Amino acid sequence: MSDSEGSRSPLLSSSSIASKTSYNSIAREAAPRHSAPDGDVVHRPHDVDDDVVPETSAIGRTITWPSAYILTISRVLGSGIFATPGVILASVGSPGLALTLWAVGAVVAYFGLAVSLEYGSMLPRSGGEKVYLEYTYRRPRYLISVLIAFQAILLGFTASNCIVFARYLLFGLGFRDDSFTHKSIAVALLTAITLVHVCFMKTGIFIQNVLGWIKIGLIVFMISVAPVAVFWHTSREDYTPSHVMPTNHSELNWTWEGLWVGTIWSWGTIATSFLKVYYSYVGLNNLNNVLNEVKDPIRTLKSVTRAALLTVTAMYLFANVAFLTVVPLDEVKTSGELIAALFFQRVFGATVGRRILPIMVALSAAGNVMVVTFALARVNQEIGRTGLLPFSRILSSTAPFGSPLGGLVLHYIPSLLVITIPSGDVYSFILEVEGYPAQIYSLAIAAGLLWLRYKRPDVERPYKAWIPGIVLRIVLAIALLLAPFFPSSAQKAGDFLNGASYALVGTGIMLSGVIYWYVWSIVLPKWYGYRLENRTEVLKDGTSVTKIVHVPAT
Repeated sequence: MSDSEGSRSPLLSSSSIASKTSYNSIAREAAPRHSAPDGDVVHRPHDVDDDVVPETSAIGRTITWPSAYILTISRVLGSGIFATPGVILASVGSPGLALTLWAVGAVVAYFGLAVSLEYGSMLPRSGGEKVYLEYTYRRPRYLISVLIAFQAILLGFTASNCIVFARYLLFGLGFRDDSFTHKSIAVALLTAITLVHVCFMKTGIFIQNVLGWIKIGLIVFMISVAPVAVFWHTSREDYTPSHVMPTNHSELNWTWEGLWVGTIWSWGTIATSFLKVYYSYVGLNNLNNVLNEVKDPIRTLKSVTRAALLTVTAMYLFANVAFLTVVPLDEVKTSGELIAALFFQRVFGATVGRRILPIMVALSAAGNVMVVTFALARVNQEIGRTGLLPFSRILSSTAPFGSPLGGLVLHYIPSLLVITIPSGDVYSFILEVEGYPAQIYSLAIAAGLLWLRYKRPDVERPYKAWIPGIVLRIVLAIALLLAPFFPSSAQKAGDFLNGASYALVGTGIMLSGVIYWYVWSIVLPKWYGYRLENRTEVLKDGTSVTKIVHVPAT
């Protein structure tokens, strides 16, 4: 069977499809229908469970296991490990608590991954969380679809990694890093990557695969050279601590007590730092967003995501130890996003360490921008297919280049705006604003999975998550959502709203989605005497879309 034929083959067993087809036929007969003016049949949303059977992709199934692994791990291994360890250590005060948060983040990421695996194997189609939330929460009508659209479009950006790329590139080239310069470089990177994914989709996949392997190699190299560098210096007969660091800087005391010196025990501070850690693990479900294009999606999803989690957990923990071994503790706390650059400079000196390796980090960040853009453009395309946005036919189509042009444009615009807005510590704020609404959706998805276990036991589940793990994920999400409103003593001394600003912004975006939904689906139909119904259409490129039409109220 050819790839094109395989891309249009059902992915479930024939018996399971037959049983679901029988169920769907009954549902279709019972579902109310209304004739559109042109004779097309319109359905109420989610009348049937056709979501359980995978949809085909007009692009085809072109993503193999190696590409899926790189697509996943490159999404996870973004700027986090190169930029956030110093920021996190400065917030929590001690290496012991910082390392603990990275380890706990891996455990929580596993429980979140298990939820995504069960949903992905149950609903193996592109769209990720959008599909899962729409399938689970069908009432009020259109509400979840609108909220997902607002979150994906307004918060689905790659600004943070574009900024990291620019800052490391300027550091490596030795140029002055002012706001205008690094923002201009960040915009140039975003623009170039968008154009590549629009016009040269296969070339874009090849480039992001290469950059992904470079990133993995760079982190492994960084972890490996740290003990070698320390051993080399300490084995020299004329060794003093100043060979590795100036004597006026503090070396880390690797005893148990020493690791916890300076710890800031504040739930608000810990939660904010944990959001940054958790964001560094975000992306393990990246493959769920493009399952329509993955060969053997269920099996690939289960094996790729587990392999990626094991890889990044080991890399994160060892990389943090490497930083703490080489870079003085007080420099780690003041390094901001440049901790990896300081590490390379101390190990390899001003030429290699300050020039070449930071540029490699910049390329790694560019690889992350590529895979995030690739995946989120598909999510935007799925949103366009719902008919909730203007110009849905254009946003859903793969014409003229065989790529999701509309989805890429929708991803480009908010990313551009976030990069160019005047701000101070834009990197940390972006991470927090992105992370807070994500916890709301994580809570809804985990709780929804438990509800589906009870309500829909008939749906085939090739993978089942551990129920205590799902419950723990729910509890943690609730705790993280409440944490910004329990500030530390330092935050109380300053501006309380500043510490909770990211929560307020994230919540405000979701509330604006609720207001839009209420006006569009409740108020306007009542005023003008119509109801909203769905009409399914197939575009010339084979993409099926939903057009929302106004039907006179009876």
